[in-house]
Amino acid sequence: MAHGHGHGQGCCCCGGEAAAGSAERGAAWGLYLRIDRQRLQCLNERREGSGALVFRAWEERGDRAQFVESDDDEELLFNIPFTGNVKLKGVIVMGEDDGTHPAEMRLFKNIPHMSFDDAAREPDQMFSLSRDPRGELEYPTKIARFSNVYHLSIHFPKNFGAETTKIFYIGLKGEWTEAHRHEVTICNYEAAANPADHKLEQITPQTHFIS
Repeated sequence: MAHGHGHGQGCCCCGGEAAAGSAERGAAWGLYLRIDRQRLQCLNERREGSGALVFRAWEERGDRAQFVESDDDEELLFNIPFTGNVKLKGVIVMGEDDGTHPAEMRLFKNIPHMSFDDAAREPDQMFSLSRDPRGELEYPTKIARFSNVYHLSIHFPKNFGAETTKIFYIGLKGEWTEAHRHEVTICNYEAAANPADHKLEQITPQTHFIS
């Protein structure tokens, strides 16, 4: 008992008991809580709004009633705005153990409202995916490149040979910080401009003219 107590106090990030490790891992994949869901987009989804269903708690990833399936072809494109700034550390993609599982994932940061035409550009990072029907494979990002992300686009250009792509769960791991909206401060300043500033602007040309 004493050993277990000491171990728990001395280590907060090294696993511990299996249950504690599982809960801790679930907490690490909590960025789904920081998604601005009203502005979340999934292009080429067969059922409107289904793309949002795949962003949920890690512990609920096995709920196969919630999924998104592509419509016209195998491509899917997610536009994911966050409610602050994110340091993205890893991604999980869970699908079927068949041809509908996505085979490639391309990540783009800070390009709101991306279209499939926009996705033709070079991604910030690309992954070849393995079939992961249990949601256990983590794809680590280049953290330095994804350290200040307010919008993430995920493009799945192809799958393992099926006509459509199906995804049950997308996990996003990382850290979130509240955004500092400097532009709001600037707007407030402009809205309450000091009349003295405008007097100075009017006087200055006369001064130059006299000299």
